[in-house]
Amino acid sequence: MTLAVASGKGGTGKTTVAVNLALTTEGPVQLLDCDVEEPNAHLFLAPRWRDESTVSVPVPEVDEARCTACGACGRACQFHAIVSLKTRPLVFPELCHGCGACSLACPEGAIREVPRVVGVVQIGERDNLRLVQGRLRVGEPMAGPLIRAVRREAAARAGRGTALRILDAPPGTSCSVVAAVRGSDYVLLVTEPTPFGLNDLK
Repeated sequence: MTLAVASGKGGTGKTTVAVNLALTTEGPVQLLDCDVEEPNAHLFLAPRWRDESTVSVPVPEVDEARCTACGACGRACQFHAIVSLKTRPLVFPELCHGCGACSLACPEGAIREVPRVVGVVQIGERDNLRLVQGRLRVGEPMAGPLIRAVRREAAARAGRGTALRILDAPPGTSCSVVAAVRGSDYVLLVTEPTPFGLNDLK
């Protein structure tokens, strides 16, 4: 079973609840810290770190010698990560979602994709608990690709008898929260007992 722990805002005790649920569950359990901008479950657990891998997204690189400035790449990109204004295309890597549409649309084959590191996935263990956390690169605007990498890594490392997978989601209602809770069996919402907390929860 996959249980996501989420909240309407930060500072509600979401991580505290997720960590304590993981520690009190009998049998092997996975805790996924999907709050990749501020992962802090490890502070409560002090795990033995076992593995770390970098996560990249493919971004376009333009071969200016082959580019005819036709603009097909810019028209294909719905995120405006590549723009051609009758000159060589300008690439905005931070906006790129790595879909590859620009390279497919280029009639000259002038665009290839190169990896851009967005963060790391770290694996740690404590007794019967495995912690999988993402750590987003400082200044990186999109957490979704790293959160999906955390979930993939956890699924690949789920051992036999894993009773529960607990996801500590980012706070709020952004795209990163959707990426974290998608496909969960249940979502537990945490709030502090104040009118403001209840408003954010709703």
